[in-house]
Amino acid sequence: MRRLAQGVLILGLSMMWTTSEAAVSTSEAKRLGRELTPVGAERTGNRDGSIPEWQGGLPKEKRKLTDARIDPYASEKPLFSIDATNLEKYKDKLSAGQIELLKTRKGYRMDVYPSHRSCGYPETITERTKQNATLAKLSNDGSDSLDSALGGAFPFPIPQNGAEAVWNHRLRWQGLGRIEAYQTNFINPDGSFYGLGQEQLALTPFASTKVNSPREANGVQMMILDMMTSPPSRNGEVLLVHYFLGNKANNGWMYFPGQRRVRRLPALEYDNPVPGFENLETADQYPMFAGALDRYDWKLVGKQEMYIPYNNYKFVAKRKMSEVYQGLYPNRDLMRYELHRVWKIEATVKPGMRHMFARRTFYLDEDTWMLMEADQYDSQGKLWRVMEATIYPAVELGACVSQEFMSWDLNANRYLGEYATQESKPTDWLAGDEGRIDPRQFEPEDLRRIGAR
Repeated sequence: MRRLAQGVLILGLSMMWTTSEAAVSTSEAKRLGRELTPVGAERTGNRDGSIPEWQGGLPKEKRKLTDARIDPYASEKPLFSIDATNLEKYKDKLSAGQIELLKTRKGYRMDVYPSHRSCGYPETITERTKQNATLAKLSNDGSDSLDSALGGAFPFPIPQNGAEAVWNHRLRWQGLGRIEAYQTNFINPDGSFYGLGQEQLALTPFASTKVNSPREANGVQMMILDMMTSPPSRNGEVLLVHYFLGNKANNGWMYFPGQRRVRRLPALEYDNPVPGFENLETADQYPMFAGALDRYDWKLVGKQEMYIPYNNYKFVAKRKMSEVYQGLYPNRDLMRYELHRVWKIEATVKPGMRHMFARRTFYLDEDTWMLMEADQYDSQGKLWRVMEATIYPAVELGACVSQEFMSWDLNANRYLGEYATQESKPTDWLAGDEGRIDPRQFEPEDLRRIGAR
């Protein structure tokens, strides 16, 4: 890949001039697979048993793309519900964003179900994760970029700081790539909305177990090729983005069919708005967080128990979009919350740096390192945007995946329903592993041809 190859030289030279943070000791890494799970979670449950012991997650199974996804917990009923009338009882297990939604959105509730630690990973992923515990390092040049690590694994199963934990989220393993169709729904307070239909290819070169360093993946974490299909005014637009592992800005290009031109996007990173998203989402909010870390100081606060969306089979099941996305919040009857342990990370803008979110609080599920809740604050310390993700086991991968997420803008009194797949064809989570994605499609020279098809 011509442009990516040029980036490798730049990345390699920059690495020659940086030193790195130390990884954990060999004795510490031996905890993995013993009192810790293979990816670093506490194996034991909590004291009262409301969080069970981790026993490996749901097993990997063969599944046809057209098969309905089976919910093993479909018969369960909620243990209780949290709403504005009783949130004080549960607030120590809620985020500030969850509390705000419960207080200010009439009828908003969280139905809490029995907890199931259904998420595990293939042995090849967990073995390489254990190796990364003593190998992976971040640059200490202030960028918090990934200096060294094995691909196809979590880099920091025993994190020493917040930046390492966030890299676990960025490199969460969901296969080598996927083909997906979905809508981004822009919802107004009265419940009216329109959907931006998209067909997307996502390729994650560093998720390969054959990759042993960032260089071997050409310094690339992820590439997405996003083709707009509706409404008619957006049909034919194509967005291409390359996300990097090193201290290098994202590359972005867009094809506009009316102009028949491919334009290089000047800045698709940090708090720059995502094109065509009505200023409701920044580049580094997509998906949940995928941006450079260098503008923040990242504090690893520690672990806590928290009610988070989990095993959300019902929410992602096929149904009319209007049954899911409604005024102020999605249909509460479709959401499932469970009690799980999460890592809490506080991000504060560094002195001399700027970002529209002066402070951010992230909550990462301990079993998957997926970012499940995110609270973003303005420069006055006021909560501005609240984000929440969903998660379920994709048994064909032998791993959990996170796709749909919601983002509320409290100032605009609107929210986004991102990666909404309910009316779309099934996501092909094995497309990258089984060779149904061609890496050559992710070159800017091909955008015009793709948009004019």
